[in-house]
This record gives sequence, structure tokens and C-alpha cells, in this order.
Amino acid sequence: MKNKLVHDALVLTVITVVAGAALGVVYEITKDPIAKAQEAALNASYKAVFADADTFKDVDGFDSGAASKIVSDAGVKGVTINFAKEAVDASGSELGYVIGVTSDGGYGGDISFTMGISSDGKMTDYATTSISETAGLGMHAADKGSGTFESQWQGKDAGTDYAVTKDGGDIQAISGATITSRCMTKGINGGFAYFESLEGGAQ
Repeated sequence: MKNKLVHDALVLTVITVVAGAALGVVYEITKDPIAKAQEAALNASYKAVFADADTFKDVDGFDSGAASKIVSDAGVKGVTINFAKEAVDASGSELGYVIGVTSDGGYGGDISFTMGISSDGKMTDYATTSISETAGLGMHAADKGSGTFESQWQGKDAGTDYAVTKDGGDIQAISGATITSRCMTKGINGGFAYFESLEGGAQ
């Protein structure tokens, strides 16, 4: 009996070691392709919100913690600023900023997106990069085109505290997805708050 227990323990140990080694190999094989795919998707989101830009340069001295604190201090809670880029055209002229935002409190969890803001303080567009809302309801936050939740943000001015219609604001909530709409609106307000803090941001 004792020998059988030892044998079984050894077998389990060998299986665990082999499985762990196999997972390690798979991780090493897939790590770079996954990272490249994520980077490509992020780069595509820059262009999606700032089509006229030729290049996107890191904002000097950007720090996510400091940027998120600026937003929190401005009264927008639960928003993380992940990155900030300067959108530059082919002649080298600055067009505005691309800001990466994560907003908590969505129906399915955090929602991450990229938003563009022109140098004169107007929103160009947003593109979702991570969203897990309900299909047919909150997932409509990722939709593009006329009549979508996204379309009503184009041209909105920074420096305004926006709210969905059910909260007395002028942003039409996605039908059946008020929680998602509030989460997105909060995140965009956070992005605007950070934009206001950038040198040359408020015109």
C-alpha cells in the first residue's frame, strides 16, 4: 500500500512537471506573436481615432499613475489613463492627442478604449480595445457609424462634464445598456480631464 502511494505520488509529480514544462514552452512560443498582435491592434486604434495623423509620438514624461491621479483629482473616479500620444501629420505639425483610457464599472467589467482629441479641444472619435459587455446591448458601445453611441461623441468639446440622458445629460444612452453608457461617458470625461492638463491642451 505504501509503495503504491509513493508510486502514485511520483507519477503525479512527473505529470505536473511535464505539463508545467509544456505550458512554459507554449508560452514562450506564443508570447511574441501575441505581443505583436496586441501592438498592431493598438496602433490600428490610433489611426481609427486620428486618421489624418502620420505618426504618433509618446508624450514626454508620461506616467500612468500621475495621469490617473490628475483625472481623479478633477473629480472623475475609477478611470485609468494608460498612455498618451501626440498625433502628428506628415509635415510634423501636431494635430492633437491620442489617449488610452480604462474605465471601471461596466456591466461586464472594465472597458478600455482609445480616444482622439484635436488640438482645439474637440473629440475626433474613440475605438474600443477591450470590452466584455452583453452581446446585443452594451457591446453596441463598440459599434461605428451613423446613429451609434460612438457617433454622438464626434466633435464634443473637452472641458465639459458629460452625462447620459437618464442622469440629466445630453448623451443618449445605448438602449438597454445604461450602465455601459455611463461607464463609457465617465471614461471619456476622464480622458478630457487629462487632455486639459497637457501642455497646450486647453486652447
